[in-house]
Amino acid sequence: MEERGDDLELSVVMPCLNEADTLAVCLEKAKASLRDHRIRGEVIVADNGSTDGSLAIAQSMGARLIHAEAKGYGNALMAGIAAARGKYIIMGDADDSYDFLEIPAFVAKLREVPTS
Repeated sequence: MEERGDDLELSVVMPCLNEADTLAVCLEKAKASLRDHRIRGEVIVADNGSTDGSLAIAQSMGARLIHAEAKGYGNALMAGIAAARGKYIIMGDADDSYDFLEIPAFVAKLREVPTS
């Protein structure tokens, strides 16, 4: 359930550099987790200069696209985190090595942490 505004509970950040082969499946899993578990959230693709169609995939699937100016994985990750609007942030690579269907389990644990 992708939403806009300052009331977002979760931002899912995916650093990306030429991940056209796997980005769509990652986005679909992340978006399904948000939608199916009614988590108010956004999915951010923090792109680091992709030239393989990753940008078009991210845009067509409704991800929030952030362009990381400085090169490097860490810089893409930091740009995505800096742009995140959620109370919580979960990151995962856009190469389908993370199971975005597990997002609800992480959110459940985060909700258990007392806030001061």
